[in-house]
Amino acid sequence: MMWWGQGFSWGWMLFGGLMMILFWGGIIALIVLAIRGLTGSGSSTANTIPANTSSSALRILKERYARGEITKEEYEDMRRDLET
Repeated sequence: MMWWGQGFSWGWMLFGGLMMILFWGGIIALIVLAIRGLTGSGSSTANTIPANTSSSALRILKERYARGEITKEEYEDMRRDLET
């Protein structure tokens, strides 16, 4: 005597395995997205410029001028570029 679902056992087993992989892949993807969202390490924050970049650039420019790495004319040109 033959069981009713015996002919479909391999098909259901493959379908079940595929569904398990999709389920756990989705869970892992959600966890990764949640962590990236909470820590702010997503791609949208990587392209932003910090607010104090201009002041730190001017500070570095002043240090270079003080060390004699650039001339007064170069310093003035670069300072004007940074302030605009």
